[in-house]
Amino acid sequence: MRHGRLLAAILAPIVALPLVAGCGAPEDAATPKPFDLPEPIEPWHGQDGRPLPEALAERQVLQRGNGEEPQTLDPHRAEGVPTANLLRDLFEGLATTAADGRIVPGAAGRWDVSRDGMTYTFYLRDDGRWSNGDPLTAADFVFSFRRSVDPATAASYGRMLAPIQNARSILAGELPVEALGVEALNDRTVQIRLDDPTPYFLGLLTHASTYPVHRPSLEAHGDDFVRAGNLVSNGAYRLVDWVPRSRIVLERNPDYHGADEVIIERVTFYPIEDENTEFQRFRAGDLDWTDQVPANQFRWLNQNLAPALSVSPWFGTYFFGFNLTRPPFEDNLPLRRALNLAVDRTILTEKVTQFGEIPTFHLVPDGLPDYDPPVPDAAEWTQDEREERARALYDEAGFDDDNPLEVELRYNSSENHRKIAVAIAAMWKQVLGVRTRLVNEEFRVFLQNRQMRRRTEVFRAGWIGDYQDAFTFLELFHSEHRRNDVGYANPRYDRLLEQIAEERIPARRRNLMVEAERMLLADQVVLPVYTYVTKRLVNPLLKGWEENVMDFHPTQHMYLLRAASETLDEGASADDAQSRESAEPEVH
Repeated sequence: MRHGRLLAAILAPIVALPLVAGCGAPEDAATPKPFDLPEPIEPWHGQDGRPLPEALAERQVLQRGNGEEPQTLDPHRAEGVPTANLLRDLFEGLATTAADGRIVPGAAGRWDVSRDGMTYTFYLRDDGRWSNGDPLTAADFVFSFRRSVDPATAASYGRMLAPIQNARSILAGELPVEALGVEALNDRTVQIRLDDPTPYFLGLLTHASTYPVHRPSLEAHGDDFVRAGNLVSNGAYRLVDWVPRSRIVLERNPDYHGADEVIIERVTFYPIEDENTEFQRFRAGDLDWTDQVPANQFRWLNQNLAPALSVSPWFGTYFFGFNLTRPPFEDNLPLRRALNLAVDRTILTEKVTQFGEIPTFHLVPDGLPDYDPPVPDAAEWTQDEREERARALYDEAGFDDDNPLEVELRYNSSENHRKIAVAIAAMWKQVLGVRTRLVNEEFRVFLQNRQMRRRTEVFRAGWIGDYQDAFTFLELFHSEHRRNDVGYANPRYDRLLEQIAEERIPARRRNLMVEAERMLLADQVVLPVYTYVTKRLVNPLLKGWEENVMDFHPTQHMYLLRAASETLDEGASADDAQSRESAEPEVH
């Protein structure tokens, strides 16, 4: 089948979908601006780059769209990018990130690293406190690191702490948590010993699995310690309200060591999964920041809302996973390869997503220093060649026109995810004759079904690196990793990961990681689609954040400017801000 017919078949059910409500016309039409974007007064910053006091808005109240509803605000059990956005505001690890993504001192004002790279000594800030005023101590970090690796905690990312001395044995239940190589030398000094030098260790310490939790609150409230009124945190903000599926409200934490530098006084995170709804709330002025933008609208947004549109590279990969623990994909490599080759990534990125995503045939994104991902031979073929090979593999797997594969493809609620799923189902149908049932689930249910594996066949997935090293992608597929939702269990692969963790020579470590990724691709564990870009709308009055490949944007670096059209009538300004703050996006 020629690509013209295939493209038409794929795009037909997608372009028939309604455009963003209120936009009025398709991308190619000459559409007037649906609303005027505010412009900041000039000049708004001095020679040092900091905002001029007279340029700041009277009320520093930020409204952030944030995708899915978090499952929990327990930093050791949480998962997902939307939850990480919240946790970066509520908590602070020993190290943290600047606005541009650089690793900088956090709860620890400084640290020393031993010459062999295996001992880190962190010196906590003298003014470090919890949000209830309690002193933040080294004992708090010792307790929290132990809790994160304790098998009883069932931490989603406990294995991230495997470089710490004895962590692997503790996670396996072979040693008590007290054997972990984290020690309080005194009230203000934390020492961490590693099993082997770990180049990315400081970056790892910016992850939520290393954040401290307030032991008295945990012991008093149990699992409810994360609720508003109970949660005690050590970050720039504290939790004041959580209305499930409506909003999560944080206020500036006056006990934070850097509170005097924090300008935004209050921030509300809205769990809006539908990109069209989120766009409408931005258009109405109820949001300063969207988590996503509607698919297929890049040209329109770029023409009409360019000052608000932000698109930048992101250290992550969008892919689909195969459930390897049950038919039809268990022990059927030809079938997995056939479905992989039948997907035209160029059509997906140029005609469906359309925001500069980069088609990929491998898992680890390009761009890491000293790491070149292995590229499968099929990446160099034409799409016609891939499809011809896909049909041969489909036959080899035991399927044909008389016996077509019937498969279920799951994805979490999102218009963008739905359009990609529709397109892939159409490709499989046109190239192979596969009959695909699309299943859309709310994010919490979707994650639970992925983890249980019994109820999945093919499922949408994606991974944003927790630190800038290929290992953050490769470790997901260790047989004991809690995020190994495909159920991959390959003893040789597990041994490779252990070798990588122990290897001290950078060149050898890099070669081992390339070998591990090559093994994943050969076993067709996942179906990579594209490398992510971040794409969102940002109020032009919101400043203080910078694009970075990790897409870390803590609210503490941000501030709102006064609009050029804004009057200095403080009463009117306050009334307008209060009205804006109370407006709640409609969540469907």
